[in-house]
Amino acid sequence: MLKMHVKPETSLIRPYVVCAVLRGITFDEARYNSFIDLQDRLHQNICRRRTLIAIGTHDLDTIDGPFTYEYAMYRGPRWRLEDPGPATRRNELGHRQLDIVWELNEEAVVEALMAVGGGVLSRGGGGVEVIVGGVALPPSDINFVPLKQVKNFRADELMEFYKSDLKLKKFLHIIENSSVYPVLYDCNRTVLSLPPIINGAHSAITLETKNVFIECTATDLTKANVVLNTTVTMFSTYCERKFKVEPVEVIYSDGRSYVYPDISLYHMEVPLSYITDIVGVSLEENEVASLLNKMQLHAVKSLSEDKKCTFTVSVPPTRSDILHPCDVAEDVAIAYGYNEIPKRIPASLNPLPLNQFSDLIRSEIAMCGFTEVLTWVLCSYKEDFAMLNRRDDKSTAVIIGNPRSSDFEVVRTSLMPGMLKTIGHNKDHPKPIKIFEVGDIVLLDETKDVGAVNRRQLAALYCGATSGFELIHGLVDRVMEAIGCQFVQSGDNAGYYLERADVPEFLPGRQASIIYKGKCIGAFGIVHPEVLNNFDIPDACSFVELNIESFLQSIEATSPEVALLNEFIAVQVSD
Repeated sequence: MLKMHVKPETSLIRPYVVCAVLRGITFDEARYNSFIDLQDRLHQNICRRRTLIAIGTHDLDTIDGPFTYEYAMYRGPRWRLEDPGPATRRNELGHRQLDIVWELNEEAVVEALMAVGGGVLSRGGGGVEVIVGGVALPPSDINFVPLKQVKNFRADELMEFYKSDLKLKKFLHIIENSSVYPVLYDCNRTVLSLPPIINGAHSAITLETKNVFIECTATDLTKANVVLNTTVTMFSTYCERKFKVEPVEVIYSDGRSYVYPDISLYHMEVPLSYITDIVGVSLEENEVASLLNKMQLHAVKSLSEDKKCTFTVSVPPTRSDILHPCDVAEDVAIAYGYNEIPKRIPASLNPLPLNQFSDLIRSEIAMCGFTEVLTWVLCSYKEDFAMLNRRDDKSTAVIIGNPRSSDFEVVRTSLMPGMLKTIGHNKDHPKPIKIFEVGDIVLLDETKDVGAVNRRQLAALYCGATSGFELIHGLVDRVMEAIGCQFVQSGDNAGYYLERADVPEFLPGRQASIIYKGKCIGAFGIVHPEVLNNFDIPDACSFVELNIESFLQSIEATSPEVALLNEFIAVQVSD
């Protein structure tokens, strides 16, 4: 069995390593690319961009065990270790926080180093050079040819070299400012890798590689085991002896030793009642066991002391996502089929009236032939104002501090930008295009404790060879009819009426405000040609946006609107 010896200085920054060997593997181009792609995906996800785990794969036929995992430490006459200060700071230093700075309290540093098993190499001259656990190599002593290169580099040179590399420069910060560099050697002092940056070219795998040595250095041992198990279980199928993995013994300086990979099954007790309650379907014992087998989970049923059925679920190393009985219940639901589970509203759930009312509105608009869309709540500042011919009065929009990109600078104050962008990206779609959205906008409001308030809006847009103004007008009338609101004469607060509007996003003279019970709740009209041009839309469009919270706030308990709403809710529950 191959061995990996771990030096004590690794506890300073990246203390764990796990290893395994795949022998007799057969690569073709597709398998090789898949092997590399798997490592990249693991690095980006569970490895958290290599900050938690770094994976190294090597051609075992080009290197010789046993292997060593150690660190190279900076040593130079100008550099000094940081003054650790009081006892609390020394304790922090004992947990890997050793930094190199200009000033030094020698006695305090020596005391901190001794606490973690280190020692003093030399003292004097206003400073102290230290050795932790017996090894202290300057970066200049780490000299090797990195992957995909042809010349030797020192470790410190590599840091500078990869600052211009688009792929690797984002990982340099992990160790760049550290006082120590991690390094793996074989018995001939051949460098395998400088994790988490780059592997050595000497042991690079190729299509001709038959035996693969896998090592994962980590700050999180649990996740390191998951990554190693995922890699070996997925690619052991290509070995000469399928699904056979050769273990490696990892030996620490204090005498502890562990054999990896650990691919033993994990057992979990899950009651049948727990599964059926979560899934919401009454299932027989044998059916649940069969569904779990479909999901690679072997289940053995048994009776508990109170005569209730319980499953002992065996979780294989390929299912590292199974952490809790609720994950087992979720797998049963997936195998059963989400679409086969009857829809029901839990008795303890009381949906918000606004959400129920929104569903009613959605149903009515959909029956008018409009397709619902869902757009981003965040948009660019330009889209929310300049592209709609609007001016920012600094009293409406919530501005995002330090936005990730210029596309998400403000919280939308209207549903219009998102819908126009949707049309702009689908302008080649057959005409007419009829879309709608029911969603929230956010406006500044100093009366609220958070300084802003959400408003539930309805917006609909027609795009075609003609403007479709009359269709949008008809849609407004249909919505009002659905909620039981009558059209009245101007000035009558018993229903709704229309007034001439003057908003910059619409064509002058082809727009109207919607007045509901004496309050303006929205507007509709033909979209201004300049606005259409801003969103790269070649066809005429008409648009309506109104606030639907106004309807809910003014509905009285005895009104026919409430009866209609209650009838709608009852139908939804029965379905």
